[in-house]
Amino acid sequence: MVAINPKENLHFGENPPEINLNSNLKRWFSRNIGLWKSNRTYFLDEAQKTYNLTMNINIQALESKSQWESHYKFTWYPEKKYKFFNENPQYKERGEMHAFLKGHQLKRENFYLSDEEGISNIKQVDEHEMIFESSYKDWYILEHTRLLDSDNHRFRVIYSWNKNILKIVENHHEIKTIK
Repeated sequence: MVAINPKENLHFGENPPEINLNSNLKRWFSRNIGLWKSNRTYFLDEAQKTYNLTMNINIQALESKSQWESHYKFTWYPEKKYKFFNENPQYKERGEMHAFLKGHQLKRENFYLSDEEGISNIKQVDEHEMIFESSYKDWYILEHTRLLDSDNHRFRVIYSWNKNILKIVENHHEIKTIK
């Protein structure tokens, strides 16, 4: 019998490897890369109105300094001019957000309704669906995103509470137009 010294099996030295990224999460995000046509319905509490509009969302993977972090750029813009943005100026008609994965969190440089940076906690439902949970200022956001049909379609539902009052419900049916 050979005696094994556990210290000999440690090859990390004083700096263990930085393995913070769940490979399933990284793989799920890579399945979202591309240009999406986003058909949206907004139900707004204050306006007591429902709006339908089409946006384009481009999701790109960016080069990362760390092999353990995945960086992304999200850009969005409307398919055409909508009066929705004039009637609801808190919504950004077009924009860009940079974010990166760190463990089971998405660190965002800004949020959709705010220029503040923040963190979204991610829960994996199964290999096709993730739930993002975010809080900033007086907002609490719960977003379900599910990939369908060999990753050619996505369905997203987003609930947004402001000061514990449900203010916005969004349904997005998205079709990948460019991979």
